[in-house]
Amino acid sequence: QVQLVESGGGLVQAGGSLRVSCVASGNIFSVHDMAWYRQAPGKQRELVASITDGGSANYVDSVKGRFAISRDNAKNTVYLQMNSLKPEDTAVYYCNAGVVLTSDIRYMNYYWGQGTQVTVSS
Repeated sequence: QVQLVESGGGLVQAGGSLRVSCVASGNIFSVHDMAWYRQAPGKQRELVASITDGGSANYVDSVKGRFAISRDNAKNTVYLQMNSLKPEDTAVYYCNAGVVLTSDIRYMNYYWGQGTQVTVSS
């Protein structure tokens, strides 16, 4: 019913930049909170950044000042601009979104994308 598709991951040297994107599609009535999570090998998935439909953003302390989350509500798309990347940022980055479906506007459910790999070399 809803698909979240991430793109933009890749390999970058430490100190470099990447931008990952996530597009939500399907039987969407509205998209609310959107977020980026990441999971490194052997570690738990962690919340990196989130943004409300009004544009208020929050970040985990380890990325503050380096990462910026933004969204285009008309395109149901969320972005994560990652600057000054460090090897410890290496992980699979997942998109998450709260979506109300056209088939039942009483409820909001959260959906995950399939993830995109970000690798930062030292």
